[in-house]
Amino acid sequence: MRQVLIVASVIAAAILAGSGLRTVGAQENPGTAAFYTAKVRPVLVTNCGKCHFDMNHKGGLSLATRASALKGGRDGVVIVPGDPANSLLVKLINHDGPPDDPKPMPPKAPKIDDADIALITQWIKAGAVMPDDPPAAQ
Repeated sequence: MRQVLIVASVIAAAILAGSGLRTVGAQENPGTAAFYTAKVRPVLVTNCGKCHFDMNHKGGLSLATRASALKGGRDGVVIVPGDPANSLLVKLINHDGPPDDPKPMPPKAPKIDDADIALITQWIKAGAVMPDDPPAAQ
């Protein structure tokens, strides 16, 4: 009987491993730098990178480092950790910019995917945690 239970446990573990189910780790917690690096940064680089990463800082805004992202740009702070409703970044990517500067982000492009907006919103709500330094180029 004991051998049957062991075999059944091994089979169940193999099925779960192959099913794509995984334990919740740091990448699933929006309050971690790992979540930013694995999930948020790729969305920002894809949609905002041309203007706000590397050497480009349109509007004085760089999203490349934690310090620069929290500093904001010429229009002020764009990320308010813990408060996505008052984060200009969330308003702009939702195409709900302020009346005095209604430019949607990214400009001249379709609104980014709602799932990606939700991811960024969740990250900001959890404190906008990101590494102090950008990850090495890949």
